[in-house]
Amino acid sequence: MEGKRPQTPTGSLRQPATAGDAEEALRLPAGVGDAPAGGAEPEAGLSPAAAAGDAQSRPLGPTPSQSRFQVDLVAEGSGRAAADESQKPGGEEAKGRFRVNFVDPSAGDESPDEPGVGPEGGGVSFQNGGDTVLSEGSLHSGGGGGGGSGGHHHYYYDTHTNTYYLRTFGHNTIDAVPRIDHYRHTAAELGEKLIRPSLAELHDELDKEPFEDGYANGEEGTPPGEADATYAADSKGIVKFGWIKGVLVRCMLNIWGVMLFIRLSWIVGQAGIGLSVLVILMATVVTTITGLSTSAIATNGFVRGGGAYYLISRSLGPEFGGAIGLIFAFANAVAVAMYVVGFSETVVELLQENNALMLDNVNDIRIIGAITVLVLLGISVAGMEWEAKAQIVLLVILLLAIGDFIIGTFIPMDWKKAKGFFGYKAEIFTENFGPDFRDEQTFFTVFAIFFPAATGILAGANISGDLSDPQSAIPKGTLLAILITTLVYIGIAVSVGACVVRDATGNINSTIITELTNCTTAACKLNYDFSSCQKTQCPYGLLHSFQVMSMVSGFAPLISAGIFSATLSSALASLVSAPKIFQALCKDNIYPGLLTFAKGYGKNNEPLRGYILTFLIALGFILIAELNVIAPIISNFFLASYALINFSVFHASLAKSPGWRPAFKYYNMWVSLVGAILCCIVMFVINWWAALLTYVIVLGLYIYVTYKKPDVNWGSSTQALTYLNALQHSVRLAGVEDHVKNFRPQCLVMTGAPNSRPALVHLVHAFTKNVGLMICGHIHMGPRRQAMKELATDLARYQRWLIRNKMKAFYAPVHAEDLRDGGQYLMQAVGLGRMRPNTLVVGFKKDWKQADMRDVETYINLFHDAFDIQYGVVVIRLKEGLDISHLQGQEELLSSQEKSPSSKEVVVNVDYGKKTETDASKAFSPPSSEKTPGLHKEEEEDGKTPTQPLLKKDSKGPRAPLNLADQRLLDASSQFQKKQGKNTIDVWWLFDDGGLTLLIPYLLTTKKKWKDCKIRVFIGGKINRIDHDRRAMATLLSKFRIDFSDIMVLGDINTKPKKENIAAFEEMVEPFRLHEDDKEQDIAEKMKEDEPWRITDNELELYKTKSYRQIRLNELLKEHSSTANVIVMSLPVARKSAVSSALYMAWLEALSKDLPPILLVRGNHQSVLTFYS
Repeated sequence: MEGKRPQTPTGSLRQPATAGDAEEALRLPAGVGDAPAGGAEPEAGLSPAAAAGDAQSRPLGPTPSQSRFQVDLVAEGSGRAAADESQKPGGEEAKGRFRVNFVDPSAGDESPDEPGVGPEGGGVSFQNGGDTVLSEGSLHSGGGGGGGSGGHHHYYYDTHTNTYYLRTFGHNTIDAVPRIDHYRHTAAELGEKLIRPSLAELHDELDKEPFEDGYANGEEGTPPGEADATYAADSKGIVKFGWIKGVLVRCMLNIWGVMLFIRLSWIVGQAGIGLSVLVILMATVVTTITGLSTSAIATNGFVRGGGAYYLISRSLGPEFGGAIGLIFAFANAVAVAMYVVGFSETVVELLQENNALMLDNVNDIRIIGAITVLVLLGISVAGMEWEAKAQIVLLVILLLAIGDFIIGTFIPMDWKKAKGFFGYKAEIFTENFGPDFRDEQTFFTVFAIFFPAATGILAGANISGDLSDPQSAIPKGTLLAILITTLVYIGIAVSVGACVVRDATGNINSTIITELTNCTTAACKLNYDFSSCQKTQCPYGLLHSFQVMSMVSGFAPLISAGIFSATLSSALASLVSAPKIFQALCKDNIYPGLLTFAKGYGKNNEPLRGYILTFLIALGFILIAELNVIAPIISNFFLASYALINFSVFHASLAKSPGWRPAFKYYNMWVSLVGAILCCIVMFVINWWAALLTYVIVLGLYIYVTYKKPDVNWGSSTQALTYLNALQHSVRLAGVEDHVKNFRPQCLVMTGAPNSRPALVHLVHAFTKNVGLMICGHIHMGPRRQAMKELATDLARYQRWLIRNKMKAFYAPVHAEDLRDGGQYLMQAVGLGRMRPNTLVVGFKKDWKQADMRDVETYINLFHDAFDIQYGVVVIRLKEGLDISHLQGQEELLSSQEKSPSSKEVVVNVDYGKKTETDASKAFSPPSSEKTPGLHKEEEEDGKTPTQPLLKKDSKGPRAPLNLADQRLLDASSQFQKKQGKNTIDVWWLFDDGGLTLLIPYLLTTKKKWKDCKIRVFIGGKINRIDHDRRAMATLLSKFRIDFSDIMVLGDINTKPKKENIAAFEEMVEPFRLHEDDKEQDIAEKMKEDEPWRITDNELELYKTKSYRQIRLNELLKEHSSTANVIVMSLPVARKSAVSSALYMAWLEALSKDLPPILLVRGNHQSVLTFYS
């Protein structure tokens, strides 16, 4: 009995077999949540294996991230072990205990209760009964189980199930120890992501279901099932390269180009040995800095395929990455054409020497180029392994060619002397050390010709996805390749400069028979007279022959082979790089039309479509055969990517993001910045118009990607720097005292869900956009647990909705017991430093007469609380209403009613964060909804669709047509999104509140949609002083520099209102009166205490004049302002505890009914306008 678990049907909790069972099975019986006996530690969090909500998103199979543990209820008489263990000092009986059974994921659906498989065979069971924990079986994989049957099988558990942790910590816990698999992206090739127990699993009560798991800190995630399907490729067939084969060989081949054999000697002839070495070193400085920067980025986390594009996009974000990715892939594709044409030209020259031309020079280049690029495509498509083998062969040929040249320099022959080659001579070295620029060449033009020979340092990084360890391979291979190639370039420049003279005739008869005494040239000193070259063009020498290296070498055909090797290897590297970069770019879906090229084939995920596209681009440029124009543009494209890689490192270091911590330490942010600037300068040195064109293209693509806003989040340094700047400016701002000239309305708008009151959001946004702060407050009420779950999802959802609707606003949800508490929390806590709200904006409670008066009391108390903490208050009223949430949810509500006829099952659409509750929404809620807080349920799915289209588009199912009132409400909700036309904003500035009543309309008129509206100002005055009052107000407004079209002085404010309006007001307040004169005193007092909102007879009489004034003002408003676009009016203030809520609501109702949109404004009586400069 000891080794077995109880066989009661309710006593055991199994991992559900299907997603449908998940929710039911994961609920524990009541009582499990009671405090465990015997001093058990509540942190042991033995909750169900996974949240019910995750059951659908996780694979149903037994993966390590699922079926992690089972929680069993231990019944009272479940076994001796349970009873024994509970008999400790102060212990209680085993009632309500539980134990965790760690389940082996590979065990499938096999039940541990089956014969022959006890807990000691499969899971290890623990009881939470004390400080120490005894296993029911062996804790060691080698030992036999205690009392189990013979056929044990032992498992190796993942992080959550390994008994080692339980032995280590001495009590049963599902807390996982640190392990790399918790930090993987779920789509990583290196292994599956394990999901550590969520905080809810550890912390929540046992009879509650835990929260759904989420990636709280912005980790990228896909469901593990998807990851398994994507990366289940058999690792045996995947080819991965080390640092030598993958990076060093590629970079060396790409850097050593045709330039080495054809142009280097000419550069030495023009610039001399000294300046040639300087040219090589200057190019090396740029490439070395870029190499260091590449190494820093490549070692700051796992690098996937995509090379330069991946490095830049993950550092600087999709805007720069997308721009560079496209032009870098294109540059590589055209570079294939460039290298192949270089190869073809050499072949055609050889054909010409042997009189074997097929057609003519140009067409032969095209034919040979087309055949060559087709062969290269075949090698690439055959797979990376074949391509790597071809590269090795080409490198061997290249090294042999270089060796052939070096050997040749030590073997001078007499026939070569006539062509200018004399072997190593001090005279030649001295003569060739200084520059001798001819044919309008300068140091910078020579540098521009050489620099493309130093590019190619990203050849290894470009196949980052095919490297076994890119973090180690890229720095090692790239920097070593730069070092080796630079030394070889310098060595050959010095060798050729010390062996060959600048001018030679090639004529064997140029030898000097009689010794000359006035020799100035090295050739003369060596008994050769090449003076005729001063007058006529000579075919030989450093300055005239591009074939100097062939002539010097020991075996000339090897140099030709070297030229073939250099061109073909560079072409092959570019042909592989372009599709890989392009595939990575397309996978990220930054340019939606290119998604088709993201598809990969075979074990290595080869981008065959990208290969074909690169082939076609290369073939096109080969057939054009005019590469002299395109070459500088390609060089500039490469340089632009180098500049951005350098800038990435500077930017990431500047942003001080905690995530920027490269393993490669030999970089410096300022050196990287210098590298970026040098790259930009070199772009202009090489070709100024190509540099400008590159800048225009990069900028154009940057603007396009910024405009399209791809839905990606890579944690780029741009985000980090934005945060840092915001933080630094916020702190700096906090140290600045407020000044009236810098006053801005910073509004806390009680919107509830922002998309449920679009008119309120758009109107406030109209006067806060780019001027002041706007925060949309949303108060969640109801059960705290449910609200906590909603807060997190709503925060992301509604902030996205605001951004998508181009609202410069923040969303601030809060959970509170009631509306007043929530309002106080928001007013006191929301905001940061100086960026705190100073004005509360609420919608008018349109249904206050039908609502529970306790809600009205809470609503009015919001105003009092706002005034208490020195807030201004704005109440916005539209006669149609503000809340359209019941329209958004109408279809769902009707369909839910059809599915479940029982009235109890109707979905409750009551949001207690909202200020108004329309009749329609109330009709859909059960009668008890007023008393019992309902759960706020947003129907609009993830805020994906804006309000209008959601309602206008035809639904497939049957739907009720909108009634007239709802249609008007819908139209009114979008009225502030339109241009307002030539109309008026009427400002009824009756009381001086510091000027907020005047500032808001002024700010409205500064916006594009409102700029045609004129401000009319209405003020109160005496009949006998109307002109004087008008002039005084005009003077004040002109000093405030506020334009107005008219000022009207109302001398008849205190006239008694019409009788029918007074009667209507009395009828309105009648249901809310206390009528204490008609009741016993104690009954009246008790009633007033229970219902403080009631209006006493005394109060009504005391404030009769004020009541009449509101009625009269409404008459005047209808008379003067019934055609205004919007009315802004002073809000009457009610004294706390003196004026009841019902009377105050009646004033606001009487004042603002049946009017155009009206803003009742009351500042905090601090000046917000000034006429001082």
